[in-house]
Amino acid sequence: MPIERKTDKHRAKDGSSPEKIHPKGEKISSGKNPDLIRIKPRIPLKIKVLPLQVTTPTLQARRGKDIPYTLELNTADTTILKKVPGIGSTFARRIMKYRELLGGFYDVSQLAEVYGIDEERYQALAPWFIADTLHVRRLEVNALPAAALRKHPYLDYRQAKAIEQLRKQKSRLSGWENLQLIEEFTDTDKKRLTPYLSFK
Repeated sequence: MPIERKTDKHRAKDGSSPEKIHPKGEKISSGKNPDLIRIKPRIPLKIKVLPLQVTTPTLQARRGKDIPYTLELNTADTTILKKVPGIGSTFARRIMKYRELLGGFYDVSQLAEVYGIDEERYQALAPWFIADTLHVRRLEVNALPAAALRKHPYLDYRQAKAIEQLRKQKSRLSGWENLQLIEEFTDTDKKRLTPYLSFK
């Protein structure tokens, strides 16, 4: 008895699978023919636009790359200082301790005086900072005893005693013209100490 051959009634005349219409009107293939491509509905892409970072041109020129922001050296705490590449917990504490001893930084170059910050590290850190001199605390030359004056990093024991002795002689110091009369103070000392001494 001849075997009746089953025909693929679902196939089109050319042997390919008929196309079905997707509910949204797009054609999809229902067969397994590798020549046919399933068309998926288009999904709109969501693109997130990031804000443009503006950097200071002078900082770009100094470092050769973008510096995202600058920090005020006299008000930054350890958390903020540690955001700067190259400053960890140790250097953040050292910077704050030296800042306290000085009475504040009047210039960013003073960062190079912090223990452990060599020339290479200083060059990397300097573009990140500015120093606002309004935050610098001054020493009252006519009121403080020698013991308090000599705690400042820029004053040694001899200079503190010399100020105290001169104050006793003159009763009150009016300015640098008084200190320049004694050998303990040089022009370099004047330059370094001027932002920190008050003769009121």
